[in-house]
Amino acid sequence: MENAKGVVSSPQTSSSVARQTILFAQNFFRHPRLLGSVVPSSPYLVNQLLAPVDWQRAEVIVEFGPGIGNITRQVLRRMRPDTTLVAIELNRAFVNFLQNDLQDPRFKVVEGSALDVKKILTQLGLQHADYIISGIPYTNIPHRLRAGIMKEAREMIHPEGAMLVYQFTRTVRPYLEESFSSVREDFALWNIFPARTFHCTP
Repeated sequence: MENAKGVVSSPQTSSSVARQTILFAQNFFRHPRLLGSVVPSSPYLVNQLLAPVDWQRAEVIVEFGPGIGNITRQVLRRMRPDTTLVAIELNRAFVNFLQNDLQDPRFKVVEGSALDVKKILTQLGLQHADYIISGIPYTNIPHRLRAGIMKEAREMIHPEGAMLVYQFTRTVRPYLEESFSSVREDFALWNIFPARTFHCTP
C-alpha cells in the first residue's frame, strides 16, 4: 500500500496484530515498570500526540520506547520518503520484533537507553532530532534518570523542533519545565487509560 507521500507500506495482517498484542502483554507482566500500560496506545491518543508534527520539515525523528511499534507505524506512514526515524528501545524482545516486522529503509531501531540519545545519533551520523516522541513511563524511573533523559533530549532537539510526550500521570511535567521554555499539556480521554500529552519546545 502506498501512502500520500509515495512510500510503500505493508498493511498489517490480523496475525501480525495478534502477535503484537500477545508480545506487549507478555512483556508488561514480565517488566511492568518498563511499560506504562498493559494495552498499547489507542489511535485517538496517537493522533493527538502526533498532531503538532510538521511532516514536511521533519528530517530526523526519534522515538523513546517504541514497544511493539503502534506509534512507530503511524510515524512511518506520515513521514517524508527521505526522513529518518530512530527508535531507542531497552527491551530486546521488542527490538527483535520491530527489526523483523518493520522492513522500512527509513527506520532504525537501536537497543539502548534514551539517556544515550546523543551517543546513538552521533554513531548514526545524525546531528540532531527535529522531534523526539516519548512514551517512557517516567513515574517508574528514578529522579536522576528522568532529569538526565530530559537534559539529553533537550540538547539533541533542533531549535525549531519539539519533544512530544504521553503519560498517565503529571510526574514528568516538572522535568519538562526545567528543560524546555514552553510546555503545553493536553488530555487524551479516548484511551483505555486516559492519558496526558505534552508538547515541549526549546
